[in-house]
Parts: sequence; C-alpha cells; structure tokens
Amino acid sequence: MTDLPTWYPDANEAKPAPMPLLRVQAFLNTVDLEQGVDRLAEPDSASDWLIDAGMVGPDRPASAAELAAAREVRNCLRSLLEAAGDDGDGVRAEDLETLRTLASEHSARLTVADGGALGIECAREDTLGDGLFELLLVIRGAQEDGSWSRLKMCANPDCQWVFYDRSRNQQGNWCDMAVCGNRLKNRQLRARRR
Repeated sequence: MTDLPTWYPDANEAKPAPMPLLRVQAFLNTVDLEQGVDRLAEPDSASDWLIDAGMVGPDRPASAAELAAAREVRNCLRSLLEAAGDDGDGVRAEDLETLRTLASEHSARLTVADGGALGIECAREDTLGDGLFELLLVIRGAQEDGSWSRLKMCANPDCQWVFYDRSRNQQGNWCDMAVCGNRLKNRQLRARRR
C-alpha cells in the first residue's frame, strides 16, 4: 500500500487514486456514511482538515457559509460519480448548476513549466472557493486523461466510499470486495431464497 498524505481521511485506503486526483478522492471521502462522520460539519475540525489538505490558507479558515457551500459541492460531485455509473443518465440539473456557479466565480491561468509543459492553475487568494475550484480543474484534467472514469463510488448504499478502480476492465463496484461486496451478495442471496 502507498503511503498516503496525512490529510487523506483514511490511512488504510486500499484503492487510492494517483495525484492529483487523490485530492478529489480525499475531499469526496470527507463524509463517511458507515461511521457517521463528516469532516466538513464542524468549523474547527473542518478548518484543520482544509488547511492540512491545502484547500485554504492557514490565515483563511473557512466560515460556516463556506463550509455549507463545500458540502454542497461535495454532494454534487458525489452525485456525478453516482450518475457516471448509470452512463450519465442520472446527472441532476441542480448539481450541474452548483458546479457551473463555482466555475463562473473563479478564474484559471495558463502556466508553463521549465520543460515547456503547459498547465492550468487557479488564480488563488487561499479561500475555500479557490480550493474547490482547483478540485474542478483536477477533475477536468482527469476527464481529459481518462482517469476520472476510474474514480467510483462503492455500490453498497450503506457505504458509498469513493475508491479508484485499478481493474483492467474498469468494472469494480466495491471499495472492498471482502466487506461491501460480500455484504451485498449475501443480502441478494438471502432475498432470492425468500
């Protein structure tokens, strides 16, 4: 297993995405449905996580309104992942509108690395909105290189942990086959026997 950054929500993550998509995966996993933990619920603990993850500057802790917006963006992105499993048929207009609003309120700039590679980065003021916009830029890059389709939500409705599918055929459904996959397969078996 790869050593994960301290800001990753679960140090035991078995299916981490490559950087920079790992930042998006970590943000999406700030809510743990099985444990009932939301790292973006309380301003103090959320600010600690957001600063550690580089989403806000140390001098710009997130306000309650910014945290509410971050949770909304997180829910929209999780909905996009869920819809991607349905071939994009379930994309909700309100989720897209939230993301469009975030995109329209921020700007990006083109960068040129020493080797001549072109990149895109957020024009930052270290606000949470800037950090969220950077995640959208990471997603744009992942959509372009094809890695976005490997980021999936566990098919267990009680879990919904976001994992990176490294399988050759990209047909992974579970964050952990031994746990979530087994649970659902056993439920389905019991239901068929009834």
